[in-house]
Amino acid sequence: MKIIQTSIPEVIVFIPPVFTDSRGYFLETYQQQKYAEAGIPKPFVQDNQSYSTKNVLRGLHFQLRHPQGKLVRVTQGSVFDVAIDVRKSSPTFGKWHGEIISAENKKQMYVPENFAHGFCVLSDSAEFLYKCTDFYTPGDEVGLIWNDPQLGIEWPIDEPILSDKDAVLPSWADVLDLLPMG
Repeated sequence: MKIIQTSIPEVIVFIPPVFTDSRGYFLETYQQQKYAEAGIPKPFVQDNQSYSTKNVLRGLHFQLRHPQGKLVRVTQGSVFDVAIDVRKSSPTFGKWHGEIISAENKKQMYVPENFAHGFCVLSDSAEFLYKCTDFYTPGDEVGLIWNDPQLGIEWPIDEPILSDKDAVLPSWADVLDLLPMG
């Protein structure tokens, strides 16, 4: 497995080996021991899947009291995936990393606990899968508006399709007092 360290040390990109022959391909999408050795500290307790059409942007979300680490991948289509460090005590506080993840490139990205997460769909549609280190807890979710100039995320789309909830998320400045220390 190829492991790519990003500018934020805890955000890790994985490219699993793909074994191809005349019948198609095989790849191991998760093996606990290998991923733990690569830097994913906790087991996963929940798997999620979403389907979205072109220019849909989901996020930027995180949970405060029940933070979730996420191992994300795409099984159909292509997305631009973003992780933002929201830990006040971190040297990379407020920094983001973006990665194109697609069914074709088979990349996976680990979004650590206490990171905001979101993605936008680049292809006509995309199936997005992710494993979580904690359960979704209604009422614990916080979000950040996708286009906050203080974050400066370089999204590859200009006019995303947003849910009603995501369209009115607060700015970075408005959530600073809520953010975790570590």
